[in-house]
Amino acid sequence: MAPKTIKKAISDALEDLSPENLEKFRVHLIDRRDEPRVRRNRVAGKNFLEIADVLVTHFTEAKAPAVAVEILNDIGCAADASSLEEETVGQSSKLGSSGTATPSPGPTGVNTTADGKHFVDKHRIKLIERVSNIAAILDELLEEDVIQEETYDKIRVLPTCQDKMRELYSGPLKAGGIKGKDKFYTILEKKERFLVDELKEMK
Repeated sequence: MAPKTIKKAISDALEDLSPENLEKFRVHLIDRRDEPRVRRNRVAGKNFLEIADVLVTHFTEAKAPAVAVEILNDIGCAADASSLEEETVGQSSKLGSSGTATPSPGPTGVNTTADGKHFVDKHRIKLIERVSNIAAILDELLEEDVIQEETYDKIRVLPTCQDKMRELYSGPLKAGGIKGKDKFYTILEKKERFLVDELKEMK
């Protein structure tokens, strides 16, 4: 049997959602802060087929699955996210391979650079040196269960941002694996956007 197209895989995943979760998906898609943004009128009142079409045309076939997986996880539909990821990871990786250092969809859908390293590993030194909004980042990592209350308290009392970042790398990010790093990267994009954009441009 031929593999599904990217659009078909996404539309099938959205079709399986309850009306309530499909509405949550629409809202989260509109509320995404990452560029390119999706305007409300593109998806308001649209069915699963139309939303799948918006995802593919707006984000390209290479990146649409990662966006859909991210939102499905955010709205608590982890099983649907996992199924979609499995169906599209091979296709989206091939479509996204361009030989550049820009993050492209990897096994978990996001944040792997062209040399196969995770973004937060590749730029570890720069991130430790330059991340300044660490308090807000720790708050979100706690909210996302990447770190626990005890670790949160331990890191917060460290004297400098650099010390806090080093502890974050040596403990929770090391233990959390790819998923923990993916969440960390997503938070960095929100809290340290200009730094992340600068690092993306580095070879």
